[in-house]
Amino acid sequence: MRILIVCSGNAENFDFKKHQAFIYDQVEAVRQIDPAIAFDYFFVTKKGIYGYLSCLSDLINQLRGNRYHCIHAHVALSALLSNLQRQVPVVATFHGSDINFPSLRMVSLIVELLSRKTIYISAQLISKAIYANKSKRAVIPCGVDFDVFIPRSKEQSRRQLGLSAYKKYILFSSRSGIAVKNYPLARAAVALLQDKTVELIELKNYTREEVALLFTAVDVALMTSHSEGSPQFVKEALACNCPVVSTNVGDVQVVMGNIAGCYITSYDATDVADKIRKALANTEPVLSRESIRQFDNRLIAQQIREVYCQIQ
Repeated sequence: MRILIVCSGNAENFDFKKHQAFIYDQVEAVRQIDPAIAFDYFFVTKKGIYGYLSCLSDLINQLRGNRYHCIHAHVALSALLSNLQRQVPVVATFHGSDINFPSLRMVSLIVELLSRKTIYISAQLISKAIYANKSKRAVIPCGVDFDVFIPRSKEQSRRQLGLSAYKKYILFSSRSGIAVKNYPLARAAVALLQDKTVELIELKNYTREEVALLFTAVDVALMTSHSEGSPQFVKEALACNCPVVSTNVGDVQVVMGNIAGCYITSYDATDVADKIRKALANTEPVLSRESIRQFDNRLIAQQIREVYCQIQ
């Protein structure tokens, strides 16, 4: 069985493992559970709907030279491009922005109608979609590599990353310039702490291995996003037993449940600051890893493989 992965590859100095880490991890997990499944890749190097669609001739050329069981397209624009050819069936995964952003919901509807199978990374996305066919959809979140994201000694992780042993570190879920991630709220909340020993770290330009280290080096993982699908940031933090403070976006409420030491917050900076204080003041270790075992990449890979096998 040979699968063609179609996804964005238009980031500057594009590196699949770095810029599409969650897709990369999923592919590798499927390879591990079933070596008979082979993968090829088509990276969309242009931006915007017209940029994506202009890649159709290149995609068709790749399809001509290979026999694919299916195309697995990630995010609506990649799936729209993939469905403009009708020879190879398409599995479309909706990751969040394609449903959460009203401007893309019509594109997602077209993709839903044209695709052979659809995957939504959370049930919350289905509730926002204009239409989601029950007979061909599945809810499959992106998984977590439990061999990489593991609990470690905070002292050792800080030494490896060159972080101070005396500061309190809060890891923000992204780089500051992405509007949907809502960095101004995080910055305002940290300012309200009025604690010079607290430092807010942006999650940018780190390898996957360094991100895993960061989760065990920091005191709190903070997400203040306006919208998400099924945020990996939260799941990976919990796999490392890192305390999480997050707005109630995507499936965060379901994933976090009632894990002691982790908190859901509103969009009020005072409330965010209060939840951060609670997380910092907690003297008991957060034991979240076993609560999210269902997101183990190996279990998710089995579900992805099952979707592939359903295509005749």
